[in-house]
Amino acid sequence: MAGKLRVTQTKSTISHIARNRGTIRALGLKRIGDTVEVPDNEATRGMVRQVRFLVEVEELPEAGPEEKR
Repeated sequence: MAGKLRVTQTKSTISHIARNRGTIRALGLKRIGDTVEVPDNEATRGMVRQVRFLVEVEELPEAGPEEKR
């Protein structure tokens, strides 16, 4: 699980509870259509799971040694 996740906000946080709005902000998303890449670990997976109805998630492959340069 050492790769990354690409998270895109697809729905508005208006009319959702403050905890969901805070989770979206903590992921680094500000508005509909924003996309961020976050590390793939248990903490971020838990955050994404909490707001799964507001975002789309794509798993990115782990970069090999030649891709890290």
